[in-house]
Amino acid sequence: AELKKASKRLTCHKRYKIQKKIREHHRKVRKEAKKRGRKKPKKDPGVPSAAPFKEELLREAEQRKQRLEELKQKQKLNRQKEHEKKRKLEAKKNAAKIKEKAEGKESSGKSEAKTNKPLDKNSKKSFCRELEKVIEASDVVLEVLDARDPMGCRCPQLEQAVTCSGGDKKLLLVLNKIDLVPKENLEKWLNYLKKEFPTIAFKSATLMKDRTMEQFTKRRARVDLSRTTECFGSKCLLKLLQDHVRTQNKAIQVGVVGFPNVGKSSIINSLKGVRACNVGLTRGVTKSMQIVHIDKQTKILDSPSLIADPSNNALALALRTILNTEETASADVLEGVDAILNHCGKQQVMMHYSIPDFRNTEEFLTLLAQKRGMLKKGGVPDVENIAKVLLCDWTGAKISYHSQPPESHRPPPYLTEDITAKMQECFNLKNLEAENKNTVQALKCPSPASSITFQSAGMTNGTMQENKVIEEASECENLETSMEGEEDKEEDITESDDDQDNAEEEKDIREVTRKAKHGKRQTSPTNSEKQIAESEHSNSLSLSLDKTADEDDAYDFNTDYV
Repeated sequence: AELKKASKRLTCHKRYKIQKKIREHHRKVRKEAKKRGRKKPKKDPGVPSAAPFKEELLREAEQRKQRLEELKQKQKLNRQKEHEKKRKLEAKKNAAKIKEKAEGKESSGKSEAKTNKPLDKNSKKSFCRELEKVIEASDVVLEVLDARDPMGCRCPQLEQAVTCSGGDKKLLLVLNKIDLVPKENLEKWLNYLKKEFPTIAFKSATLMKDRTMEQFTKRRARVDLSRTTECFGSKCLLKLLQDHVRTQNKAIQVGVVGFPNVGKSSIINSLKGVRACNVGLTRGVTKSMQIVHIDKQTKILDSPSLIADPSNNALALALRTILNTEETASADVLEGVDAILNHCGKQQVMMHYSIPDFRNTEEFLTLLAQKRGMLKKGGVPDVENIAKVLLCDWTGAKISYHSQPPESHRPPPYLTEDITAKMQECFNLKNLEAENKNTVQALKCPSPASSITFQSAGMTNGTMQENKVIEEASECENLETSMEGEEDKEEDITESDDDQDNAEEEKDIREVTRKAKHGKRQTSPTNSEKQIAESEHSNSLSLSLDKTADEDDAYDFNTDYV
């Protein structure tokens, strides 16, 4: 049998007795406090107005107070340096232990099975491997571009890999999110891009749900939301692929590739007519290759996002990298927002967000956080979180902005006239142009005044091979180790300087100067002079503070305050 817990209930007699004792104790305490009376804290009388040289005395008191504050500040800095030194030593010890463990594992686990070890799905190496699979397996590659910045979404390494792969591989450009740019700008981009590759204007469907999901209205009528809504360009693209199937006389596989958040999975869902692939606002939702059957002759391969090369500029890294806004450092996010704002018209940004004039990125984020009510404890604007929200808005489909195509058409060096002709054969370009015109006319686009003008940074370099990803990681490690070595050297120099300063403070100024001249042979003359000056200042402070009351004026102003 299970034992029950003992009850905490008391008898009324005992409870009332306890309450009575407590009341008596409180009464006794109040009585004693009343007898003692309240002692008011004595106020500092300060300097009497009749005292001679009152202003000079007050000035001296204020100077002494400043010296005390400076000394406290210096002591605080010294304590911080000691803490940092201890922390870095502990970090070095931990890193050494981890390295030893890793070396032990490597030596014990060297085998052929190690090469075939499955990769983490979220790793860049895994993304590159899956992307290579898609490109190798596909007969037609669709490079998806964001219509707001088509040039920034193009990857020269990808295009070169497809065009120079040999065989009958074709590359098509799909201009997605065309409902977020003005019609004039869209027509300009279509005319520019069709000179290099066949280009399809596309607007993928929204409010896409699973096949099984149905919604019941109040009248109990079934409204099936699994079908596409507001999709443009899907018929044109399917017709183009079917024509290619007829010319090839065999079933084809179509690979869909591109940078994060350009709408690869959404295009596949629009072509299929139902939600076949997962989509989301976060970057890098698709982790591996997915096969979707459109019909008997056509298979579509969904791929992970392209990996942007770290050598790209800040704007390309902000808009095209696979990043998790929760895990990334706030400095990287703020740098990305700064790059975006620098490539936009300031007046248009102010009009779009309904924000007054701002001097820098931090002020802009502060104003935006205050407007949207994103505040921390105490009403402080949450700048970090509003920066992450802003990045998601610019890569998602919330903000309408547009970039202008280059004035003169200069094809990249890998794209010769023969390759262009080869990519355009087997496709009816006249029908494609007519279908694009019909799509643009039927689409509802924003006006040029309501869309933000954006300066594109050009093509974004991507990493296509696993080996390059590994080399980048090793380079980063080498840089980190070199930086750690430099920091260690700086620490040693600063530590020696601090120790010398502390020793010099206890001695006379003349001895300090003599030791600084003869003791610091390795350092430069400018550094020694600076250290001597600092030590003189610190010694003067310590001497002035150590003076006795007899040597000073008649009044002791150590406790005075103004």
